[in-house]
Amino acid sequence: MSSLKIAPSILAADYACFAAELARIEKTDAEYVHIDIMDGQFVPNISFGADVVASMRKHSKLIFDCHLMVVNPERYVEAFAQAGADIMTIHVESTLHSHGALQKIRAAGMKAGVVINPGTPVSAVEPLLSLVDQVLIMTVNPGFGGQAFIPDCLEKVAAIAKMRDERGLSFDIEVDGGVDDKTIRACYQAGANVFVAGSYLFKAVDLAAQVQTLRAALNG
Repeated sequence: MSSLKIAPSILAADYACFAAELARIEKTDAEYVHIDIMDGQFVPNISFGADVVASMRKHSKLIFDCHLMVVNPERYVEAFAQAGADIMTIHVESTLHSHGALQKIRAAGMKAGVVINPGTPVSAVEPLLSLVDQVLIMTVNPGFGGQAFIPDCLEKVAAIAKMRDERGLSFDIEVDGGVDDKTIRACYQAGANVFVAGSYLFKAVDLAAQVQTLRAALNG
């Protein structure tokens, strides 16, 4: 399995203080910053665009893991590459051209990922697995933070991990939604190695200590 990574989700941060919140993340041993991009069409909520990501990039050297919950994400590949995104993950339902979109992401110099929603069958992404660096499995329905973890989604994690190993592939398996010190170990045991956490981390006064608590729970 690939190395274990913690990805604080900026969606749960204080939007009025992004520079300060990024500085808090930089003081932890987290590897990623997870950035949810929502257009109000693919999901009901609206969040950030490429300009905001570019502004964040000035304040962080961490890996920017951008999760695009938008219609036709291939339209935004160049903008996010120029903004400093390192990983761009898209929903298979968001475009009629998933293969082309993933190839375009890689051609722009970013790592490419695909998302499985709670209601998405694993078979929907199976033809794309050779084109991705990451599979993100949502353990809540996408669009809003602070939701409760859906345990049944762990079956999807295990299924994707099995497909990866059977095909000799090496992509990361990321989980997002309701990840905390009570759920992270089960995600790991199912096959995940990248863990997005939002509300659980940012509610803490000491973010670095909360990341350590999460990592301790991960390691059992």
